[in-house]
Amino acid sequence: MDPAEALIGRLRDRLDPVDAPAAAPVRSDGDLNGGLPDRVTPPREAAVLAPLIVHDGPPRLLLTERAAHLPRHAGQIAFPGGRVDPAGETPAQAAVRELEEEVGIAPEHVELIGRFDGYLTVTGFHVTPFVGVLRPGYVLRPDPGEVADVFETPFDFLMDPANHRRHSRAWQGHTRHFYAMPWEGRYIWGATAGMLKSLHDRLYG
Repeated sequence: MDPAEALIGRLRDRLDPVDAPAAAPVRSDGDLNGGLPDRVTPPREAAVLAPLIVHDGPPRLLLTERAAHLPRHAGQIAFPGGRVDPAGETPAQAAVRELEEEVGIAPEHVELIGRFDGYLTVTGFHVTPFVGVLRPGYVLRPDPGEVADVFETPFDFLMDPANHRRHSRAWQGHTRHFYAMPWEGRYIWGATAGMLKSLHDRLYG
């Protein structure tokens, strides 16, 4: 079987259906830190899309570098994504909408494959992550107001446990531990790396 077809088959088998009822987050920024601080307000709903490219070479994931002027997570490596509109939008719809708004890939160029474990961030977001296969023919048009750069990273590299490093840094007076997956000068870390670790565990754990 073609490696790309085998990977897509594994994704369909191991991930949750796109429109399955939302489950409580099972992963978080607190996984390596003994939990997250208690919150008074409920987390805000967000969704991200892990765009998978399989049509012209080895499988890769499309990632973005957030613009340096953004008030949250400036300059960090991220999946395309953002808040879910509370006025009736589903997480899947939000993920596809944000993909188009951030990098210019229209909905007809993505096929959602499935959803993996919800992720709770220390900044108060419940993120629902999806995997979507990009169809050929799209043109990248990054929004400079949100995205400084768009790049591809080999899927095999991101799924290799040898590259799932544990780093730490001071944050609000405490030492916070997190996953990091440095690749060719790109520092993939925090929630993005945590979700990639979660995806690995779904597929190969």
